[in-house]
Amino acid sequence: MTTQIADTAVRTSIVVDAPQQLAFDVFTQDMGGWWPPDHHILEGELAEMVFELRAGGRIYDVGVDGSECQWARVLAFEPPGRVVISWDITTEWKLETDLARTSEVEVRFVAEGPERTRVELEHRHLDRHGEGWQNMRGAVGSPGGWQGGLQRFAEHLGAR
Repeated sequence: MTTQIADTAVRTSIVVDAPQQLAFDVFTQDMGGWWPPDHHILEGELAEMVFELRAGGRIYDVGVDGSECQWARVLAFEPPGRVVISWDITTEWKLETDLARTSEVEVRFVAEGPERTRVELEHRHLDRHGEGWQNMRGAVGSPGGWQGGLQRFAEHLGAR
């Protein structure tokens, strides 16, 4: 796994032992299975994560009490090779309502063989979040950020 923090973006990648389509499907359709359970901004306890599988869809958390917290929009949905989502979270880790102040996360799934896929993630335009964006870049670029998330994804995929 490699992670690069440069300018206004964080890039990380991992190679998984799974076909491209399976890697894409697990990343999008089973996000709640691999996403770190303490990485949510929902007020209450997390029951599930929903990823609407289409451009224009939403990603939102559902609490055990039925409350919802939409924290991303699906900007591009191109199975099995690419998905792009918005990051509608402020530098204070709250919902961002000004869409001009959101960043993007692009994830590419590159087949390296019939049973192997390289997953490349770029969280870009972090400067759009305004003052304090460097702290967000540091957080999502840390071992507990996207790097750890992709490691959890790989472990979840391998356990299937």
